[in-house]
Amino acid sequence: MASLQLSRHARQIGVINEPRILYKRIMKELPRVLMIYDIDMPVETAKKTIRARFYDNKDVKDDRVQEMLIETGYFALETSMLQHKQKNHLMHFLEGYTTPMEAERKRLTSDATIEEQFARN
Repeated sequence: MASLQLSRHARQIGVINEPRILYKRIMKELPRVLMIYDIDMPVETAKKTIRARFYDNKDVKDDRVQEMLIETGYFALETSMLQHKQKNHLMHFLEGYTTPMEAERKRLTSDATIEEQFARN
């Protein structure tokens, strides 16, 4: 079974309690993850969202909670890179609950003509 085992590797080298190492690794792999899942979002916007997620937890002082958050971050990165997640899982993380652009583009109005109904892409 192929796996990246990022969490185990980080624990072995003793950097599991370093949020900046996790942040750098996520930023390095973010363009690849966006390409794998075909997410129509600029890389800079995704980076801002990730940065905001890290800033949300900046006031956590308990070492055990910090370690758990970092371990969860490594696990989420690993499962994303191994394609164990679905696109909507990542979209929820990056944008929250929104209507995907593909669904909005295909939505018909109540006064759509027969040509528009059959011409959907």
